[in-house]
Parts: sequence; C-alpha cells; structure tokens
Amino acid sequence: MAQSALLLVDVQIDFCPGGALAVPDGDAVIPALNDYIARFASWNLPILASRDWHPTETSHFKAGGGPWPVHCVQDTPGAAFHPDLALPDHATIVTKGTSPTDDGYSAFEATDEEGRAVGERLRQVGVRTLYVGGLATEYCVRASVLDALAQGLDTVLLLDAVRGIDVRQNDVARAIDEMIRARARTATLATIGQDMDGARP
Repeated sequence: MAQSALLLVDVQIDFCPGGALAVPDGDAVIPALNDYIARFASWNLPILASRDWHPTETSHFKAGGGPWPVHCVQDTPGAAFHPDLALPDHATIVTKGTSPTDDGYSAFEATDEEGRAVGERLRQVGVRTLYVGGLATEYCVRASVLDALAQGLDTVLLLDAVRGIDVRQNDVARAIDEMIRARARTATLATIGQDMDGARP
C-alpha cells in the first residue's frame, strides 16, 4: 500500500494568467508540478488533483454575497485543468465547491468520482504522507494543508510549486508561516529525493 501521495490543488485555467480569478504568475507552478507528477508516477504513488466546480449561482461569488468574481463554473472552459498540466490518466480527480453554499477551499471537502471524501480515499490506500502543491497558497493550498494535518497526515508543502495572490501584503508569507507552525514540513524538487527516502513502496 502507498505510504505517500501527491495532491495538486486547483491548477485550473481560471486561476492562471488570463483567467477569471488569476493568481499572479500562477502558471509558473506547472513545470515544477509536472516534475513532481513524473516522479510520483515513476514511484507508483497516488496522484490526486482537486478542482473548484462551482454552480452558476453560489454564495461564494460576489453576486451571491461572497468575496470572489465568477470563476470555475461547472463545465466551463475556465474550470478545466490548465492544458500544460501533465495529469496522468490514473490520477484521481476530486471535486469541491459544488453546492450553492459551499466555498470549497480545502481539497478535503472534495469527493472523488465515487463520492468518497479525500481523507477516506487516502486512508483506504494507506497514505501517511501527503505532498501538496498548487493554487493559491494562502487560500485553497493553506486550507488543504491544515486539514491534512488535522486528519493526522504528515504533510509536506512543496514550496517551489505554489503561488499566491497576496490580496493583502504578506498574506502568502503569513500563510506559509501558519502551515509550518501547524507542523507542515516543506520540500522542493532539490530536496524531494532525500525527503522520500523510505517513503516509497
């Protein structure tokens, strides 16, 4: 059974430059994530990719009283994964933010195609360590990392594979500090090999 897994958070067109809620330089995570994907695939470890999948009308959007412009609406081009993201066919797609009252920040609010929660799916395949990258650092990545830690997973933030918005100055730095203080570890492509020693099947 797998001891480690890779979670890609919301690498969708609407969150990348030119999208409806673009993270500055958001597509810069893709080359690093593709490298992580290749490594985890070569190690036969699970790869999960979360996506926002909002209805047209939701309290998450400004028109419904929320903070955000319309983005990642179900079955629209902006909700698709970025075309340069090299998701393998065996990756598990998990979907969140699907109801009119669901913000869906954390990937742990998502379910897979069979309706299983992310935490349940990871436990079923024996995952103990979760490596997390994607968008945006201080929102969905932060929420996912904190929820992973709350579920007892050894959680590793991939520093070279996240980007944030910084709506307020230093939001990203504060979020990274919060994750580390909550006992998340950090890694990069340069350190992932030694970090994974003993964690491969």
